[in-house]
Amino acid sequence: MPRYRLTVEYDGGPYVGWQRQLNGPSIQQSLEEAAFKLCGQDTRVQGSGRTDSGVHALAQVAHLDLPKDYGADTVLKALNAHLRPQPISIRAVREVPDDFHARFSAVERSYIYRILTHPAHPALEEGRVWWLTKPLDAKAMHTAAQVLVGQHDFTSFRAAECQSDSPVKTLSELTVTRVEDEVRIFARARSFLHHQVRNFVGTLAMVGDGRWTTEDVKTVLAARDRAMAGPTAPPQGLYFLSARYPGDTP
Repeated sequence: MPRYRLTVEYDGGPYVGWQRQLNGPSIQQSLEEAAFKLCGQDTRVQGSGRTDSGVHALAQVAHLDLPKDYGADTVLKALNAHLRPQPISIRAVREVPDDFHARFSAVERSYIYRILTHPAHPALEEGRVWWLTKPLDAKAMHTAAQVLVGQHDFTSFRAAECQSDSPVKTLSELTVTRVEDEVRIFARARSFLHHQVRNFVGTLAMVGDGRWTTEDVKTVLAARDRAMAGPTAPPQGLYFLSARYPGDTP
């Protein structure tokens, strides 16, 4: 059975998240239903990361096995046809070896979080940014973010329902930049804890509005206590940006 690697873009607003669940529609369910319409067989779609309800993706990676070789171009066109009018788009498809796994083969994942700082509410970006009326000091947030880079016990930034075996992760990059009225937080690591990026953002926003300092972030990290960190930022500002695999261009 040929295996296909999919690059998927989606608006997470209408869904309960990536993973198939009983309480509402999911991205995984929609892709599997589209694959069934293509090949007439139940097909399991595996993703590189399980985004939460409301979280978006610019280039989520997934894989699936089909009963015959349709060709990558046919798979792309057929899946997109069966997905319409849902806000899910297959951006690229290519055939990969049988040992490729979207989740377990990934060597790096990256996310971006968008905060709009403006007194007027967003019209076109509603549901796609975290809207704050107060300004944020992006430079102060970036300085504080560097405390979190490297290998640490991230218990202070881990959701209670996180299923990871260990709170120790290696964060490769965490940067904060401003583009006009928008503050963007970019995070890159091999893997992340549940809500880790959103918890980073909630804490850094407290630095940005002057309530906390870099020293406070150091204290939070060392405490290994979720109650010590800032709030979990809302899901709509978070985007799964990319996943990288052996052989991919860095």
